[in-house]
Amino acid sequence: MFESLAKRLDSVFKTIRGQGRLTETNMRDALQQIRMALLEADVNFQVVKKFIADVQETALGEKVLDSVHPGQQIVKIVHDQLVKLMGEQNTPLIQAKKPPTIVMLVGLQGQGKTTSAGKLAVHLKKAGHKILLVGADVYRPAAIRQLEIVAQQAGAEMFSLGENADPVETCLMALGEAGLRGCDTIVLDTAGRLHVDEDMMLEARQIADQLNPHEILFVANAMTGQDAVNSARQFHAALPLTGVILTQMDGDARGGAAISLIEVTGCPVKFVGVGEKLDALEPFHPERMANQILGMGDIVSLVEKAQQVVDRDKVESFQKKVRKGAWDLEDFLDHMRQVRKMGNIGDILQKIPGMNKMMPQGMDTAEDELKYTEAIILSMTGKERRSPNLINGSRRRRIADGSGTSVQDVNALLKDFQKMKVMMKQMMKGGKGKGKGKRRGGMMPGGGSFPPMPGF
Repeated sequence: MFESLAKRLDSVFKTIRGQGRLTETNMRDALQQIRMALLEADVNFQVVKKFIADVQETALGEKVLDSVHPGQQIVKIVHDQLVKLMGEQNTPLIQAKKPPTIVMLVGLQGQGKTTSAGKLAVHLKKAGHKILLVGADVYRPAAIRQLEIVAQQAGAEMFSLGENADPVETCLMALGEAGLRGCDTIVLDTAGRLHVDEDMMLEARQIADQLNPHEILFVANAMTGQDAVNSARQFHAALPLTGVILTQMDGDARGGAAISLIEVTGCPVKFVGVGEKLDALEPFHPERMANQILGMGDIVSLVEKAQQVVDRDKVESFQKKVRKGAWDLEDFLDHMRQVRKMGNIGDILQKIPGMNKMMPQGMDTAEDELKYTEAIILSMTGKERRSPNLINGSRRRRIADGSGTSVQDVNALLKDFQKMKVMMKQMMKGGKGKGKGKRRGGMMPGGGSFPPMPGF
């Protein structure tokens, strides 16, 4: 997410830092480039106008032109204003003083409400809550069946009165059902339309009036850009929205909708969907997002994700083997699978400070590269994985045929594996890890990068 904006701003800041001194003229030019970068990232025009005015006012107020490091000062001001624009801090879900907590999801059809309901259930379940998903969309074909499947996958309870039921009555009945099943949180999956219409708004208002939900979250697809912003404005005029869930943030390199929605609606973005799986929902942290946009990484989110999904015992065992230089391809395969639990490799690397500037072209294909690497290792026998030195010419040909790759790919993987063993052992001992020559890649056919080590 925000890939194009991050690259554009990095280019602007590089130019600023290269100036011997800042003048009103080149600062004006820099602000103009920042304005264009935000507009190209699909940030709302009025939001951009206000943002640039705030940056300019702050810059003049802090006498940036006379500062020792004017380039860094501009970056800091832009960073602070971005954080302010995106809500300043994470806003958690409101919890009822007396259960159940009622969360109502609203939005247009096809924005990801049902999937978001399941993701929200998984997120809340980790915090010890028991969730009841309520199927209140009686219009979209198979919507209730879809919610049943999502609830089953999420490990949540599910309730509906069927496709011919009244949505308001379904939601009211769900209150009693939650008590009977011991659920402390109710998530209402309401109906959407292809566009905003009065019937949909009337029904949503009736549900809100009858149940008085603690949260009314607008679900929007980040890929729809300014359409999402316009829809949010209309919903907010009809309903007392308390927050936003932005879906498919991993698929939108621009990300302007996230910045615009907060300013336009006055509601915080509470969660962002960053993948298709039900655990791919992350709380929205404005400062971390601003860090990521400005190429400062988001190491806190990376560590939090690693703590949730990575097997600590396996990581510690792997570290011990690395120190001794005694790890083999079976260990690497297991490590690679641990890394993949954390999400898309490109997204992981983006969260490591400074890594976005070092990432090679084509890093977006890293997932495919990892699959090829896995296929090569799985085509080896257990003995070959434990003792790669056994792999002679005929074995390499067999492994290539079995994995659908080439002998050259097998050779590259084995060569990089030996180099990586030496380098990692030196790193663990505090050495510089400098090898001779130029590496073709890092454990991936085609020259991809070596996956990062969780726990290192």
